[in-house]
Order: sequence, then C-alpha cells, then structure tokens
Amino acid sequence: MLALTMGEPAGIGAEIAVKAWLALRETGPEFLLIDDADRLTGAPIARVTNADQARAVFATALPVLHRPLPVPAIPGHPSGATAAAVIAAIEEAVALAKSGAVAGVVTNPIQKSVLTAAGFAHPGHTEFLGELAGTGVPPVMMLACPQLRVVPVTVHEPLARAIARLTPELIAEHARITHAALIRDFGITAPRLAVAGLNPHAGEAGTLGHEDQAIVAPAVAMLRAEGINATGPWPPDTLFTAHARPTYDAAICLYHDQALIPIKTLDMAGGVNVTLGLSITRTSPDHGTALDIAGKGIASAESLIAALRLAAQLAEHRRSQS
Repeated sequence: MLALTMGEPAGIGAEIAVKAWLALRETGPEFLLIDDADRLTGAPIARVTNADQARAVFATALPVLHRPLPVPAIPGHPSGATAAAVIAAIEEAVALAKSGAVAGVVTNPIQKSVLTAAGFAHPGHTEFLGELAGTGVPPVMMLACPQLRVVPVTVHEPLARAIARLTPELIAEHARITHAALIRDFGITAPRLAVAGLNPHAGEAGTLGHEDQAIVAPAVAMLRAEGINATGPWPPDTLFTAHARPTYDAAICLYHDQALIPIKTLDMAGGVNVTLGLSITRTSPDHGTALDIAGKGIASAESLIAALRLAAQLAEHRRSQS
C-alpha cells in the first residue's frame, strides 16, 4: 500500500489519481489518496481512516483519506487558501510511511509559486522531504525511466549560478548517494556511474574549458579511490545515445537540463522523479500541475502510474534487504 498526495488542487492531480486507480485496481500496486473526497469524480470513492481499510476496498473503490479543502478547487486557478492543505497532505503521507503503515509515498505535482507565496520555505518537494524524512545526507533527485536514470547535481537555479557552485566534492557527494540508492532501492549489486562533462567534448583536454579537468575529473578520481565504479567526464552529446546507455546504471549530470532533456526526450510520459537519500521511498510523476488542461479530462495518468509502480518496486527492494 502506498500513500498518494493531492498535489495542487487546481491542477490535474485529482483526475490522474482517478485514472491511475482505474488502471491499477485489478493489478495494483494499491494506494490510498490523501485528498478532499468531495471533489473526486469518475470512479467509486471509499472514505477510509487507515491503510488497512484502504487495502480492503481498493479492488472496488478508490480509497481516500478525506481531508476537506477550505475553499473549492477551481481547475486552472490555484488559490493560496489551499496551500496549507497541500503541505499537510505531504506531511501526513510521510508520517504514514515512517510509521510503516504504507510502504512509500507518491506525490502529485505541486504549484511551487503558490506554496512560496503562502510562506513555504523550500524550493520544492525534494528539499521539504529531506526535512521530513532525511537520513543525514542531502536529498538527491533522480529521474528514471526504463531506458535511463539521471541525477542532476544542481537543479532549480540559473545556469551561471549552477556552474559556479560545482565542486569535486559536490559531484562526488551526489554520486555516493546515487551509488547507495542503486544498491538499496534498485537492487543493483555493483552500480556503474557515468559522470557527464560540463563543456562540449568534455572540455577536449582543456581547449574548450578547464572545468572538466579541474572539477569533474577529480570527482571521478575521488569516487574510484573509494571503490565506486565511476567513469568520466564523458562528452554530454554522446552520453545518452542508444550505444552508450547500456554501459552505465545512472548518469551523474551537472545541471538541470543536461539531465532532464534526454530523459524527457526518451520517455516524456513514463519518466518518474525519485528522491534518493531519504528514510522512506518517494516517487512522483515527472511533470507539473498542467494548469492549462486541468479539469478537461484529457490529462494522461501514464507518468503517475509509472511512479506508483516504481515506488512499489523500490519499497520491495528495501524490504527484502531489511
């Protein structure tokens, strides 16, 4: 059993949650939704109070922990009045996972601008989850699909600032967390990490920039000295080709778009956001709130379904190693 949060009430979270249940009710994985039950349509709804009740009804109705919104959600029009409920749903899902009542957490997309305006002090889900369920290491974002796993070292910040923040230690830290997660969560006994270069042709021996020699190569050397199978820096323009992808289990990328462009090109609908370095399992669809199509019934639940399935797999890997 997994816990699924409501996400931004004005977005597509409710409708894709219903579509996901319709797709998974016979096969699983089972999940309960933390949301306002009164706003859900398109499927039988069962109000439950705990995970055991949710398991009992999942095959015939979408189980919902009913958490009323203070104002009605209007598709496409976020309201700061619902921000507290969105945050509370995340906190409740994490608490359920930490207590063992559910195996993991799947989060519907949030509207960061709305939460920030309401006083939310975190850039996004990842950092908030690190506060709620951290393990002493920084939470790390992974994007995963069947063909590729990528981990950006820097994420939601301007490119110039992201590059200025890169250090061998920062790259190595993300790689270590990724290495540990591939073993614990993905069941890969001997992970292979490929570290992307920063400059064209990975700097071409310094002729196209010094960062690859001065920052990336030392990080790779540091990791190899620790017994981690890391290679690089690899030219980013060839690292994600069909020929290269089978040679590694995850690519360590240096900035947001270097990681997200290839995975979204390969599998926009099926990509999953995984948070590494937490005490719980957490995944999320690799898309946003889609305010422009909210309420129209056309949103695809494919990424949410992939996130639910992957969360169940990761949780099972953890359980088998405990």
